Amino acid sequence: MNKAIQPPDAIAVTILEHLAAIEHTESVRILYACESGSRAWGFASPDSDYDVRFIYVRPRDWYLSIDLERRRDVIERPIEGVLDINGWDLRKALQLMHKSNPPLFEWLHSPLVYQAQPGFREALLALTPAYYSPVGCAWHYLHMARGNDREYLHGERVRLKKYLYVLRPLLAVRWLESGRGVVPMPFRDLVETLVPPSELRDAIEHLLKLKQGGAELAWGPRIPALSDWIAAELARLANGPAALAPATKPGLEPLNALFREWLETDAIPAVATP
Repeated sequence: MNKAIQPPDAIAVTILEHLAAIEHTESVRILYACESGSRAWGFASPDSDYDVRFIYVRPRDWYLSIDLERRRDVIERPIEGVLDINGWDLRKALQLMHKSNPPLFEWLHSPLVYQAQPGFREALLALTPAYYSPVGCAWHYLHMARGNDREYLHGERVRLKKYLYVLRPLLAVRWLESGRGVVPMPFRDLVETLVPPSELRDAIEHLLKLKQGGAELAWGPRIPALSDWIAAELARLANGPAALAPATKPGLEPLNALFREWLETDAIPAVATP
């Protein structure tokens, strides 16, 4: 676990208790659980939710069913206080890896891991280079930036914290365009690598301090340095990300092999990281 963003012990224990309850009530084995939202990105405020995401596997016979395609492959729990806990079935996660799903890759690179079966995360990370599509991921981040900009950042008064939810995906596109590989989870890594000292950098740092300090970042006046850069970047990307080589990926067999391996692995206690 990254000690810099380690949650308070009481919260960590509560999260592990919720995960254990899910394993019991759903008859599943959680293979991996991590933080996926602003706390992993590094710009959480003190009262931000804990966005816990996990990958689980069910008993073998559950998959040997003629109605498998009609069975739910997600577990979703109602938000409870600051806890937002949801998970994907291993089969679904591997299907999404084959499609180069950016959120899944972000989960695997989360700096805050709550629970993991030994070797599972490493097995998926070993397959990442084969299935990670920079062009597909760049389009995902661009769509995210466009949507948040359109929804929250037009007008004289804007949703201030939403600047971060446009800046991060736009910087992710730049990261991919420059051929740097998988986009890092921490926003700080993107900023320090891609934004040189400037008025833009100063505005980003100021916004981060406000949000991390617990300031109310609801509606407020536009921040020109941020709005101007975002507008220029979206205009640059009007026709999509810069040319990226199309991904060549193997078929499904490496993913099928991993699925069978973890389906057949005897249940062993997961390693809780707090």
